[in-house]
Amino acid sequence: MAELGEVGYGAFTIESVAARAGVGKSTIYRHYHDRVTLIAAAFQTLHTAAAPALRLDQGSVRERVGRILRHMADVVVSSAFSRSIPALIDAAERDPDLRAFHHGFQAAARRPLVELLAAGRAAGELPARLDPELAAQALLGAIFFRRLMTAAPLAPEEVARLLETVLG
Repeated sequence: MAELGEVGYGAFTIESVAARAGVGKSTIYRHYHDRVTLIAAAFQTLHTAAAPALRLDQGSVRERVGRILRHMADVVVSSAFSRSIPALIDAAERDPDLRAFHHGFQAAARRPLVELLAAGRAAGELPARLDPELAAQALLGAIFFRRLMTAAPLAPEEVARLLETVLG
C-alpha cells in the first residue's frame, strides 16, 4: 500500500514491491499472479486488520453508525489506505480488472453500514423515507470527498454534524 500511495498505479510493479520488501519478485509472484491480485490482497488485509472492534451490537443505530463513520474518517485522514486512494481511483478508470476489484471491495466494505441503516429504518430509529444505500453513499461520500477534493479532511469530531445533516 505504501508503494502504491507513493508511486501511483502506473509505476507500481511487482518488482518495485519486491524491492521494497527486500525479497525476490518470484516470492511475490508465488502468491499473486499480477498487481491487481496483490493490491486486492493488501486492501483486504488492511481492511480486516485496521477495523477495530466497533461494537456494532451495542448502542442505538445512530451511535453505531457514528462509530463506523468516525473510524472511516480516522482511516481516511492518515493511513497507508488513505495515501493509496488517489492512485486506486485513477487506475480504476483505466484498468477494468482493477475497476471490478475496486467496485466490489467498496460494495462489500459498505454493506455493514447499509444493513445498519436499513435496520434503523425498520426499527423506527431512522426516518421511514431513508434509502439505506443512498444514505450510506452520502455519509461515506462526504468523508471521501473531503479527503480527495478539499484541503481539510473530515475530522472524526465532525461526524455528529454529518449524521445530523444527512439523517436529520
